[in-house]
Amino acid sequence: MSWTGQKRGYHHGNLREALVEAAMALIAESGPAGFTIAEAARRAGVSPAAPYRHFRDAEGLLAEVAVRGFDALSLSLARAWRDGKPEPIQAFENIGRAYLAFARAEPAFYAAMFEARINAEAHPGLLTASERAFAVLRGAAETITAAAPKPGRPPALMVALHVWAMAHGVASLFGRGDAGRRKLPMSPEDLLEAGLLLYLQSLGLAGGSRAGGS
Repeated sequence: MSWTGQKRGYHHGNLREALVEAAMALIAESGPAGFTIAEAARRAGVSPAAPYRHFRDAEGLLAEVAVRGFDALSLSLARAWRDGKPEPIQAFENIGRAYLAFARAEPAFYAAMFEARINAEAHPGLLTASERAFAVLRGAAETITAAAPKPGRPPALMVALHVWAMAHGVASLFGRGDAGRRKLPMSPEDLLEAGLLLYLQSLGLAGGSRAGGS
């Protein structure tokens, strides 16, 4: 019996990695909506059935890309924060800059993480990875808010969520490296830094007076 017609996927050296790389290339080119597991298999040089030995379905492969994206984001944010060094407010600003840099440098990761509409509850690893990334921001917010007087001290979780929403909004609208980027009369980094400073000042966390205070 001849085996010359055997499907290529059976002896693929590292099929899982090849599929992830193919998925990332597709997402970078066409976004999550342009991704199919069949096309990822074709680019990886395997049969259409081969991916299902590693991933339950297309969402499973997208979730793997998103998990890796959140892990990479966690590292980037932690490096920027540096445990609040050299000074907490400056380090907090560095987190925002790192977030923008990640969105610009890793469009495939960013799209899989935030635009693929993956059901995170169906993928516990994805939920855990996203929580690890947010934990960096929340830990930084806890350090910032701890310096405020207890009466009227803003909740660290609220601050972390507000700053995340601000950074994500600036990144999505103005900081992308693709055609979806909007034009600005300033850099996205300057826009985020100004917004962050105004926000922290309004809470009495970065100099100036608390809004409504004396």
